[in-house]
Amino acid sequence: MNHTYPARERWRRFKNRFILAAITVLALIPALPLFLILFQLFHKGLSSLSLDFFIHLPAPPGESGGGIANAIVGTLIIVGLATLIGVPISILAGIYLSEYGKDTKFAEAVRICADVLQGVPSIVIGIVAYAWVVRPMGHFSALSGSVALALMMIPVVVRTTEEVLRLVPDILREASLALGVPYWRTVLKVVLPTGMVGVTTGILIAVARIAGETAPLLFTAFGNQFMTLNPLEPMNALPLVIFNYATSPYEDWWQQAWGASIVLVLMVLALNILSRLLARRIAGEK
Repeated sequence: MNHTYPARERWRRFKNRFILAAITVLALIPALPLFLILFQLFHKGLSSLSLDFFIHLPAPPGESGGGIANAIVGTLIIVGLATLIGVPISILAGIYLSEYGKDTKFAEAVRICADVLQGVPSIVIGIVAYAWVVRPMGHFSALSGSVALALMMIPVVVRTTEEVLRLVPDILREASLALGVPYWRTVLKVVLPTGMVGVTTGILIAVARIAGETAPLLFTAFGNQFMTLNPLEPMNALPLVIFNYATSPYEDWWQQAWGASIVLVLMVLALNILSRLLARRIAGEK
């Protein structure tokens, strides 16, 4: 009786199972830091989360209690203004690269500039925004922070818009042009709406990226302890609260820094999950 074949079969199955287990472990490694971070955040900061934490203003230094209502509102205002500034510029630039510039030297130069800007450290962008906006205005403001974040947002949305619009089938453009529709109207009424879900995904990814940036806001928005809705005044934000509270000598502020970190991480996670869902919708439509 030949026992060689069963032995080889068992060895082959063992190798397959071993490799599958090894690949599974390696696939879990990238997710492990996220779970460890979330565990640490909730372990340290969950006790500080309450209704008062979300609706009250910060307590005076050294006193317990207080909340981060001004930082939450400030984050929404600063990021919202950055989106209003950056998105129109980015979409128009992406349309030019996809529909008009295409393979011209100028378009290639724009792509290179966008890629380089995407890699510029955030602290450098903060210094530039300080020189461009804060110095001429004479004071810190939420608007200057929004300008800094918009500079970080623009290259991401530009490249995403270009890539998404290039995926729109040429037959749609040709059908519109065959009906006598001008090319610019074809772009606005046919091409852009067709790729809008993908463009929105890129915008959400960019917003998730800028929402947690601290360095640009240290040079621009600066922060304060009060509630303000005026974008021309200094304004607090969640990254600034985390930085200032974590480096303070007050233990209660340390605890609130952990709580603010939970809020910020959950906001960023929600944006990333939403962008993933939109990306799946695009894949499903294809």
